[in-house]
Amino acid sequence: MGLDLRWPIGLMFSLIGAMLTINGLITGSNADMYKRSLDINVNLWWGLVLLAFGAFMLLMAKMGSKPAGGDAPGTRPKPQSGANPPSK
Repeated sequence: MGLDLRWPIGLMFSLIGAMLTINGLITGSNADMYKRSLDINVNLWWGLVLLAFGAFMLLMAKMGSKPAGGDAPGTRPKPQSGANPPSK
């Protein structure tokens, strides 16, 4: 089965993180907006967290899609003829 959930999860978190980060950068100068959150730009910080997690998931998906040793998944190396004759 070739479905890897890390791709859509990584894309979703990256997209939402990018939107929150941009929103935090645009509204960062509005002091009234962040009074309830102790003057912390929550949109910016959580946007960066989500963006980092999304990038991590995309990196893991890209690394997980590479076959180990350069072989295709599920294939075995072919035995060489005459290399090791069966013992009796």
